[in-house]
Amino acid sequence: MSDDAPKTAYELAMERLRKKDAEAGIVEKPLTEQQKAEIAEVRRRAEARIAELKIMHASKTASMFDPFERATADAELRREIERITEERERQIAQIREGGGG
Repeated sequence: MSDDAPKTAYELAMERLRKKDAEAGIVEKPLTEQQKAEIAEVRRRAEARIAELKIMHASKTASMFDPFERATADAELRREIERITEERERQIAQIREGGGG
């Protein structure tokens, strides 16, 4: 693609974000292979925990007929998934900063 070709909206948005980050002093540094492996492991563990929760939830709620009881169990599942997701993102941020997992 030549330099004088029109840019896509995505390319323009990414340029603006890079410029904004540069002005804010945020430096983008590439991840090491070890960091990539650690992030992949954190994501794999979180996905496994969420899958396990969903299986246990399905088993537990299969015999629930009370709508309130079911809604309570569903809300509990959503909270647990959110907690695991937040923990995963926190761990990934630590790895990206070089602090390890």
